[in-house]
Amino acid sequence: MTSWEVLAVFLSIAYLILAIKQNLWCWAAAFFSTLIYSILFFDASLLMDSFLNIFYLIMAVYGWYSWKYGNYQEIEKELEISSYSFSKNIRIIFYLTIISLCLGYYMANYTRADFAYLDTFTTVFAVFATYMLTKKVLENWLYWVVIDAVSIYIYINKGFYLTAVLFFIYTIIALIAYRQWKKEYLSFEY
Repeated sequence: MTSWEVLAVFLSIAYLILAIKQNLWCWAAAFFSTLIYSILFFDASLLMDSFLNIFYLIMAVYGWYSWKYGNYQEIEKELEISSYSFSKNIRIIFYLTIISLCLGYYMANYTRADFAYLDTFTTVFAVFATYMLTKKVLENWLYWVVIDAVSIYIYINKGFYLTAVLFFIYTIIALIAYRQWKKEYLSFEY
């Protein structure tokens, strides 16, 4: 555990708390936490996690813009929560699984990546879940529950114990966030 990991964890928790509250500043906290994690994970041979955090840097900028200006019908109105159908989520999971298997094979056979398949699965699904979050899609939180739970195993095995604790907290908070966003989403429908 380094002071950089501690700072990244602090910023990550700030990001999640602000995201649940739909506070635009969550994206600034995300940007800086992912910058730190990009470097830490690359140094630990978690190549897909490092790539994922570089992606998060870009998505932090996009997320801020999407939340601020994403409601195209009314420029002055912020984006509202939406939801995907069950069948759409099943199709998404199927396609992301195929992509994960293909990339995982590549990472296992042609790179120095540790936990090639698991790291790839969490990365591929996290890329899409991040996109869902930038669009305020309710089910993003359910994807995160699974991604975060699997990530705990990876981080414990790589010695990122504080980050493993962070992802345990993430798992719990993602469940809480889902309930909170679902309540708000259902209130919009009526």
